[in-house]
Amino acid sequence: MTVERSFADKIVTIERHFFEQQSKFPEATGVLSNLLYDVAVSAKIIASHTTRAGLAEILGTEGKENMHGDEVQKLDTFAERTIYRMNDHTGRLAAMASEEEEGIIPIPDNYPTGKYVLIYDPLDGSSNIDFNVSVGTIFAIHRRKSKEGPGTLEDCLQKGSDLVAAGYIIYGSSTMMVYSTGQGVHGFTLDPRVGEFLLSHPNIRIPAKPKYYSVNQGYQHRWSEGMQRYTNWLQGDNDQGISLSLRYIGSLVADFHRNLLAGGIFYYPAEGKGSKKASGKLRLLYEAAPLAFLAEQAGGYASDGHNPILDIEPTGLHQRVPLFIGNRDLVKKAEEFLRDEQ
Repeated sequence: MTVERSFADKIVTIERHFFEQQSKFPEATGVLSNLLYDVAVSAKIIASHTTRAGLAEILGTEGKENMHGDEVQKLDTFAERTIYRMNDHTGRLAAMASEEEEGIIPIPDNYPTGKYVLIYDPLDGSSNIDFNVSVGTIFAIHRRKSKEGPGTLEDCLQKGSDLVAAGYIIYGSSTMMVYSTGQGVHGFTLDPRVGEFLLSHPNIRIPAKPKYYSVNQGYQHRWSEGMQRYTNWLQGDNDQGISLSLRYIGSLVADFHRNLLAGGIFYYPAEGKGSKKASGKLRLLYEAAPLAFLAEQAGGYASDGHNPILDIEPTGLHQRVPLFIGNRDLVKKAEEFLRDEQ
């Protein structure tokens, strides 16, 4: 009996963890905990399809492009609708915004609205689906600014520093959900035998000694001179003993997840000269800001090459930014190389 109790004490489900975190705040109502659990349930449903995509006949494209010009995958659409349908009726949200939709997604008129907004990339890295490479879901939660009624665009256009919670789900050899509410970063692995996320990575901190840099060097000829020199610096062209190995998957969630656990930096720089006006590729609201929130909670840092990602005031739902994210010292060094070329 003692052995069984000891084993059970080590099992922390994601729902239990949410409510244990909630108990630290006497004024908490449980709405955020329930919203996070709805995201976790969505992830289970999506994971059940990513692991049998070919068998379920949802592998492949829809034969159309989304608003960004990216080819829409069948699994993209499934993930998008799953997250929406799990959250449109609960009374917890004022509005949603998806990387796949041009405008905000209103809550249907026949359902109540709540005090949060949910922003999400339903299936990051979906171009890799056909090749059985890890993909993921990224989400961000803000407290609405408007007082009541339907949510507004302004409710969604908030700085990353104002996030209430953020996280991602990675669908790989196992399915993991990693999230933060500003009280550290915690990772949960889905046990397919019981259908539940179990705490596997409590209080994640980015290792002080980095191992990897992650970037698509196929585009290196398009980068500024400063960025090319920075990449050489990461490879060992320095007197500080820094020499990192290249690891690049091409799914942002997967690349970030590896570096979160192993230490390193992911970057997707602007192309051309290092002007502060140069745009990037990654979406501020759906990708950069939520991962920046996690990085900072894990002791790291994220920048657009000049300023903290979390300080950027968004001007549009699909605003793009350059992104440097990972170990603080490595990101600061990238800022230094870009500053020197101004």
